[in-house]
Amino acid sequence: MLLLTYHQTVNNVRKTHRNPVIALLLNIAQTLMMLAGFYVMMSVLNMKSGWLPGDFILYLLSGIFIFFTHVKAMGAVSGAMGPTSPMALHRPLNTLIVIAAAAISALYLQVLSLAVVLFMYHAIVTPVTIDNPVGAVAMLLLAWFTGVGVGMVFYALKVWFPNFSTMATNAYSRVNMIASGKMFLGNSLPAFALPLFLWNPLFHIIDQCRGFVFVNYVPRNSNWEYPLWVGVALLMIGFMGESYARRNASLSWGATR
Repeated sequence: MLLLTYHQTVNNVRKTHRNPVIALLLNIAQTLMMLAGFYVMMSVLNMKSGWLPGDFILYLLSGIFIFFTHVKAMGAVSGAMGPTSPMALHRPLNTLIVIAAAAISALYLQVLSLAVVLFMYHAIVTPVTIDNPVGAVAMLLLAWFTGVGVGMVFYALKVWFPNFSTMATNAYSRVNMIASGKMFLGNSLPAFALPLFLWNPLFHIIDQCRGFVFVNYVPRNSNWEYPLWVGVALLMIGFMGESYARRNASLSWGATR
């Protein structure tokens, strides 16, 4: 099972490009483009003033990498092969291996991209200082875990409602461009705006991550326990839905391939 998971993970990494190095570079380029876009936007709109003292690029990266890790894990799991896809019909390959490989490949690309970008920034621009690296990495893994949980729910729905699942996945990613709170601090939100973001586990994770990254920021309006339990609940719901769908899947459902 571990060997099959490994080979399926390698296959997923090479989906973007046959050369894994090019696939990594494309992922890094996507991150840098979003970083440049947010930096220019916040500079033009004069939104850089008023943030916590510290490295503004590191502030942006802490939100962008958490966001990408969550969204890409969700997209990889929800887009994994269904129970009636041609490859899934060849034993001993099964949906558990396919889901695990999709989740691991997404995490692998994001962690490697994070290491490369931070090293380049540290070596070329300015030394990077993170107050609590262990806590920051834990938030990155928590973002990946909750993304897998959300992706499992969409994966279970894909068998029954393939078009709806695809639209819901895209809508969730678009909503989190704003609802994740990567452009502002949780402590800076007024009381009337908090309910618009507190429902989102990703908002809590990004806010907590910045508390671990910066020594002078202590999150007051978020916690890491909420996204952890939400991720566990979504993962269990997704696995139950996937198990039921797998037992009732039919080869005549061409839409699930």
